[in-house]
Amino acid sequence: MRQKVRKALIFISFLLFPVTMWYFSPYLIIQGMSEHILNGSFFVFVSMLVLSVFFGRIWCGWLCPAGGLQECAAATNDKPAKGGWRNGIKYGIWTVWIAAVIATYIMAKGDVKADFFYMTDHGISIADISNYIIYYGVLFILVLPSMIHGRRAACHYLCWMAPFMQIGSAIGRLLHIPQPHIESDKEKCVSCGKCNTVCPMGLDVREMVSSGKNARCAECIQCGACVDACPKDVLRYQLTWKKKGKVDG
Repeated sequence: MRQKVRKALIFISFLLFPVTMWYFSPYLIIQGMSEHILNGSFFVFVSMLVLSVFFGRIWCGWLCPAGGLQECAAATNDKPAKGGWRNGIKYGIWTVWIAAVIATYIMAKGDVKADFFYMTDHGISIADISNYIIYYGVLFILVLPSMIHGRRAACHYLCWMAPFMQIGSAIGRLLHIPQPHIESDKEKCVSCGKCNTVCPMGLDVREMVSSGKNARCAECIQCGACVDACPKDVLRYQLTWKKKGKVDG
């Protein structure tokens, strides 16, 4: 039942993407900074960072419209996306983008203002027919990696939102703040592999359970699919941290 609710929420979030897209825009935040305007995407990204300190990557697993699109795309390519160094690409993209945001703000003139609905028509992102060219361009950028490389490949390689939540999650762990995460009891594991089959991020959950790294995996989106699929109750949601460990990305 939990996964039905999660998939319904994430699919609805994707359906609402024409309304909400500008609030996740990496470009509009730069344009707003050039005018010293703190726009909707600025407040959304700051909120992602702050909330992830307490909730980890719950957003990615339960509410992200880009995630909803990619889980639909899994019907065309359900193989796990390759990880390793490729997971670091998004950090490079994010670093260049954040540097551009800061530089634009420094060079801008005038008083700083807040306008959450900057560049939107009655708060709707895709209100003009010409904006659909941008909309479908964004969809293409998000869905193509998943169709080529596998499950949620754009989340692994390109997502400009994921680093906010990965950094926030790391801060929360460092400060020992309770966060929802998935713990495991490897002694119960029978290596059936069902956790790997259902993980929407294509993670090798079975291997992480065996090595004791699953609870602190930076790419885990706390969707709970592995928890619900495990026949031996090896995996479970937990708030408090057992002990310090190395983040596995």
